[in-house]
Amino acid sequence: MSTTDQSAPASGAASPGDAPAQRYTAALAAQLELAWQQRWADEGTFEAPNPSGPWGDAAAVAGREPLFVMDMFPYPSGAGLHVGHPLGYIATDVWARYQRMNGRNVLHTLGYDAFGLPAEQYAVQTGQHPRVTTEANIANMRRQLRRLGLAHDARRSISTIDPDYYRWTQWIFREIFESWYDPEFLRPDGGRGAARPISELREAYASGRRQPEDGSTWADLDDVARRRLVDAQRLAYVSDAPVNWCPGLGTVLANEEVTADGRSERGNFPVVKRPLRQWMMRITAYADRLVDDLDRLDWPEPVKAMQRHWIGRSTGAQVRFALLDGPAEGGELEVFTTRPDTLFGVTFMVVAPEHSALDDLPATWPAGTPENWTGGAATPAEAVAAYRAQAAARSEAERTDEGRTKTGVFTGLHAVNPITGTAVPVFTADYVLAGYGTGAIMAVPGQDERDFAFAERFELPVVRTVQPPEDFEGGAYTGAGPAINSSNDDVDLDGLEVAEAKERITAHLERTGAGRAVTTYRLRDWLFSRQRYWGEPFPIVYDEDGLPVAVPESQLPVLLPDVPDYSPRTFAPDDVTSEPSPPLSRVPEWVNVTLDLGDGPKQYRRETNTMPNWAGSCWYELRYLDPQNGQKLVDPEVERYWMGPRAERAVRAADGTAVKDTGGVDLYVGGVEHAVLHLLYSRFWHKVLFDLGHVSSQEPFRRLFNQGYIQADAFTDVRGTYVPAAEVEETTSPTGAREFTWQGEPVTREYGKMGKSLKNVVTPDDMYEAYGADTFRVYEMSMGPLDDSRPWETRAVVGSQRFLQRLWRNVVDEATGEVLVTDAPADPATRALVHRTAAGVAADYEALRFNTAVSKLIELNNELTKLSSVPREAAEAMVLMVAPLAPHIAEELWSRLGHSGSLTFEQFPQADPALLVQQTVTCVVQLQGKVRDRLEVPADITEATLRELALASPALQRALDGRGVRTVIVRAPKLVNVVPA
Repeated sequence: MSTTDQSAPASGAASPGDAPAQRYTAALAAQLELAWQQRWADEGTFEAPNPSGPWGDAAAVAGREPLFVMDMFPYPSGAGLHVGHPLGYIATDVWARYQRMNGRNVLHTLGYDAFGLPAEQYAVQTGQHPRVTTEANIANMRRQLRRLGLAHDARRSISTIDPDYYRWTQWIFREIFESWYDPEFLRPDGGRGAARPISELREAYASGRRQPEDGSTWADLDDVARRRLVDAQRLAYVSDAPVNWCPGLGTVLANEEVTADGRSERGNFPVVKRPLRQWMMRITAYADRLVDDLDRLDWPEPVKAMQRHWIGRSTGAQVRFALLDGPAEGGELEVFTTRPDTLFGVTFMVVAPEHSALDDLPATWPAGTPENWTGGAATPAEAVAAYRAQAAARSEAERTDEGRTKTGVFTGLHAVNPITGTAVPVFTADYVLAGYGTGAIMAVPGQDERDFAFAERFELPVVRTVQPPEDFEGGAYTGAGPAINSSNDDVDLDGLEVAEAKERITAHLERTGAGRAVTTYRLRDWLFSRQRYWGEPFPIVYDEDGLPVAVPESQLPVLLPDVPDYSPRTFAPDDVTSEPSPPLSRVPEWVNVTLDLGDGPKQYRRETNTMPNWAGSCWYELRYLDPQNGQKLVDPEVERYWMGPRAERAVRAADGTAVKDTGGVDLYVGGVEHAVLHLLYSRFWHKVLFDLGHVSSQEPFRRLFNQGYIQADAFTDVRGTYVPAAEVEETTSPTGAREFTWQGEPVTREYGKMGKSLKNVVTPDDMYEAYGADTFRVYEMSMGPLDDSRPWETRAVVGSQRFLQRLWRNVVDEATGEVLVTDAPADPATRALVHRTAAGVAADYEALRFNTAVSKLIELNNELTKLSSVPREAAEAMVLMVAPLAPHIAEELWSRLGHSGSLTFEQFPQADPALLVQQTVTCVVQLQGKVRDRLEVPADITEATLRELALASPALQRALDGRGVRTVIVRAPKLVNVVPA
C-alpha cells in the first residue's frame, strides 16, 4: 500500500474544515466542500503544466504520461443544469482524479459552446443582446459546476463567443478557404489525397501541369476567369445549391436540423427546398478517409456504424442512357446504380423535378401516350411545370416517405437502354432528389419495391432479372439469387450470382463506353451559412467582381457588430417564397468597408451570413491545450505532447489487425445524440489541419464513450397538463397497484426525460442543499453502468449519504471530533480484503465501471465498521480509494489523518498480488441438494482431496445414515453434492 508523511498533527491544522465535531450532515458537507473547493482554486491544484509556452514546466511534465480528458461542449441554457446533465461530467472527473493518483499529467477542463439559436430567439422577443443572456447563463452554470467539485483546470476554460476564441475559428475557416484537395498528393502515412495550399493549385495551372477542363489554358484566361476557376475548387466555396430554407427562422438549416416531417427542429416551422447562394465545405473530398479511419478509433461500434451510414459509401456503375424525342434528342441521362446487374430489367426511368433535362421537352405528347401519364396537361412542358410547382412545396422528408403514394408525370422523353437497345419512357417524380446521385434513376420494378409501386400506378411493364424463391408471393423481389432474363448476343449474365453478374456487366459497360465503375457517397458537402446574427462572422469580403477574398490574418478577428434589430426580416412562418435578409445586412457601415488587402485601399462588401453553431465546437479541443497563445492556433510542441500519436498505444481494427495510433483526445465523453454530425465535422476540420501541418494528430478524439441518460417520472392531470412531480403522492391500491395523486386528484405517470416544461426537474442545487455534492456524486455513479440510461429517484440518494456517514464514523468520533483509527497493524483478513478491494476498484475505475466500484467500497466500509477500531492502513487506503468519487470528504479525512497536503497526487493504493488470492474458502457440502456441512478448505484444493474431505464429514455421514454413495459431484473449491445409492 502507499506510504505517506504522517508527521502532520492529527488535529488537521492544515485542513480547511476546522469546525466543531458533529455528524456528517448536509450542512457539514457544504462547509467542507466549499472550503476545499476554495483551497483547490487558491493553490491551483488541478492546473496541468504544458511542456512549453506560458504554462510550460519541463520538470513538472518529465516522466509523467500526459492524459487529455474531455466532456462534450455544453450549451449554456437559461434553465441551468438538472441532475441529468452532470452524469458525464462526474464520470470524467472520477476517471481523471484516479489517473492523477497514478502519476499521470491530466488535462481536464470545460468550456461553453455559446453561440446558439435560443439566445438569439430570446433577443428577438425581448431586445436583450444575446451576449448578455449567454454570459449570465454561463455564470450560473459555472457556479453549479464548481459546487460539484469538478477537478477542472479553470485557466483553460473557453467560450466560443469570446473574440479571442472566434478569432481562431475565423483563422481556421480562412485556412480551409485558402486550400484545395489534391487527390494525387502522397501523404506521409502512404495514402493519397490531402488538403494543399491554394497557391499550389495556381502554380500547377500556371506551369501547365494542370489544365482547365474546358480545354482553355491558364494563359487564355483573364484575372477574373482565373479566380473563378480556382474558387470553384476551394475546400470552402460559395454555391447556389438547393438548401433547406426556413422562413420562420429566417435562415437555412442543415439536414440534421430538419425533422422527419419537414419542419425545423427548433420552433417547428415549415422548411422547403430552394436554391440559395451559400457557403459550403467540401467535406465530400474526405469521405473515404472519414470512413476508413473509423477502424483506427476506440469508439462504440454503433457510433461507427452511424457514421458509415451517414457517409454512405457505395460502389456501383455510372451508366449513360441516350435521350430520344424533341429538342433533347442526342443528349443523355447518366444514372448511378449499385445494381448494374439488373440493367436488363429497366422498363422506365425517373428524374428529379429539378433535373436540367426537363428544361427542353418535346412540343407535343408522343403518339399513344396514356392519358394517366400526362397529369391532364396538354403538353409535356405544361405537365412538368405543374408537377415542379407541387414538388417545390413538399419537404424532402415528404418526398422520400416510403409509405406515400408515388406521384409523377411523363416527360415526353424516351431513353435508350444501352444493354438492350430498348427505348423506355422517362418520368419525373418527386421521390427522386436532385441532390442525390445524378438526380436520375433507372427503374427496375422487378427488383425494387419503390419502382414496383410506381410501375403499378402507371401500368408499366415488369421484367425480373433475379430468380425469386419458389415460395415467393409476387411484387418486387429484393433478395439474392441467380440472374434470369439477362442475356443477349453481347453479354450473358443468366445463372450468375449478384456479385459475379455485377462484375461482368460493369466490364461490358466499360468495354463498350456505355458506363464505368464508380464509387458514390450519401454524404453531401456541408452547408456552412446561417442567416442569423448570433454566430461567428465570416472573415470574407467581396470585391467589385463579386468574388470572395479572405481577410488577412492581421485583421482578425472580424468582430460581430451591434445591430438595430435581431429578427430576420422574413420572420413569416408561412411565406416559403421569402428571401433571406440577415440581421448583419442592416448595418451598412459594417458591411461596406474600405480595406487595404495588399494592393491599396479599395471598397469591399462583407459577408452578412454567419457561421453555424457547429463551427466553434469543431476544434475546441485544440484551444484547451494552449488558450493563452495569441500567435498560433496551438503551439506544435504542446499539441504533440497532449494529442500526438503514440507508438505504444495498440489499436485493433474490426478484423483484429493492428493499425497505427491516430493520436487525439484520450477520452471523450458525451451523449450519443452527437454520434454523427459534431463528430464528423470535427474530424473533417482536424484532418484539414493535419494535412496543412498545423497538428500532428490525425483524429481529434481517439477514444469515445457515450454515457446514458438520467430519466424521471412526469405526471399529467385529466386535462393532459403536467403537474409538479415533487408534489405527487404515491399510494398502493387494495390490489397492490401503484396509484398517483396530486392535490387529491388522480394523475397519470409517464417516464422519460427531465425538462422544465414537464415539471419534473431536480437540480444539482437541490441535491447540494439536501445532501451535499459528494453524496450527489456517489449516487449518480452508483445508479448503474455509465452507458445505460437510468431512472432518477431522489429518495434513494439517502443510501449514498449513509455510506459517506459510515465512512466518516469509521475515522472520526462524532462526539469529540477525535480521529479513531489505530496504528496497530490490520489483521490478516482485513488486510487481504483491503488489497482485494483496491485491485477491484482500480480495475473498475480504469474501465469506467463506477457503479461496481461503489459496491466494492461499500462492502469494505461495512466490514471496517464491524471492527472495534479501524487500522490506519485500512482507513487511509479506504479514503484514497473513495477520493475520486467523493473528493471533499476524502480530502477532509486525509487531513484529519495527519497529512498536510492535498491527496490529489497521492498514489492510489497498490494491491499486493500475494494477498489477492483467498487463502481459504467455504465449501458447501450437500446431500441431494440440501446443505449438510460447510468446510473451510484451501482455495487451490484439488477435486480428489475435496472429495475425500467431504465424504469424511461427520455431518454428511449422519445424514447418509448408513446409505451408500452413488455419485459425488465436485466443483472445487466451493461445492460438493452427494447423491446416495
